[in-house]
Amino acid sequence: MNHVGKDTSAELDMQTLAGRIRRWGRELGFQEVGITDTDLGPTEERLEAWLADGRHGTMEWMARHGRKRTRPEDLVPGTHRVISVRMDYHPGHQAASADTTLDDPGKAFVSRYALGRDYHKLMRKRLQRLASWIEAETGSRGYRAFVDSAPVMEKPLAEKAGLGWIGKHTLLLNHRAGSWFFLGEIYTDLPLPVDTPGTDHCGSCRACIDICPTGAITGPYQLDARLCVSYLTIEHQGSIPEELRPLMGNRIFGCDDCQMVCPWNKFARPTDEADFHPRHGLDTAALIALFAWDEATFLARTEGSAIRRLGHHRWLRNIAVALGNAPSTPEVCDALLARRDHPDDVVREHVGWALARHGEQGL
Repeated sequence: MNHVGKDTSAELDMQTLAGRIRRWGRELGFQEVGITDTDLGPTEERLEAWLADGRHGTMEWMARHGRKRTRPEDLVPGTHRVISVRMDYHPGHQAASADTTLDDPGKAFVSRYALGRDYHKLMRKRLQRLASWIEAETGSRGYRAFVDSAPVMEKPLAEKAGLGWIGKHTLLLNHRAGSWFFLGEIYTDLPLPVDTPGTDHCGSCRACIDICPTGAITGPYQLDARLCVSYLTIEHQGSIPEELRPLMGNRIFGCDDCQMVCPWNKFARPTDEADFHPRHGLDTAALIALFAWDEATFLARTEGSAIRRLGHHRWLRNIAVALGNAPSTPEVCDALLARRDHPDDVVREHVGWALARHGEQGL
């Protein structure tokens, strides 16, 4: 790429620096690094239409910052390029099979990304190290690192940076690594050469659309968050719509169905990061055992975990739904009855619903 005002030697220097950035990123544990410009015009149009349709549900923060989300140079003035990175997280054989857990209605299913430690701090520290190495090399202080921590369109940026393409389930796919990876970004003022954007390789496949338990993938590349189990169990604060509760099965934190069925994930590699391996037996935990956690236990067991952001009340709400979907046994009913008079209105409502599913008197 030609840069206005840059001579050939300067352009070669940026090319060399880009190569070093990729090498440094791999040394820090990122599986891939890409670079793109800040033009997200088509993405901006799609986002605004999605918001106008209300498909973001109660996630008001999606619209809170206006167009700063789709205009990186407005969020961080002086930004010319975005360095996008990905890091694998699937625990592989370190975790019990997701299929096995989903097939056992007495077990709790937790999305693979949340079985271990929260990825935000780990990735942010490494991105900061990468940024500091770039700063030491160039003297530039015009950068800011992000890991799902600001209004950043991480998937469209990663697609433009050549890290993959946005699949029909709206997640980023990589032809060498599937979709089991986290994304992070560095906004920089350096005029680095950009990479070739990713191209779509979904073809006629619609496995993710067909498998979605609640029909949240309403069409190719179309997601209605209001129906998504991940949204309902993680982002949504209040009561879960009754008509969706039976469809959630035993999923208490997130949903991986669309990733599990994607043929590209046969190329995914298990993570080498020990922090992403399961903790506290969350890959094999029984619903009844987790429902018995008091708030102090919940806070202790979820320290350093993405699950902690739920708070104890939403944790109980989600498990109550799963217990309502579990086979009727005396143990399940006893567990629910023990929470029937919980002080939180939303917890009581969902416990009452679950008890009614088992033929027990609710509230």
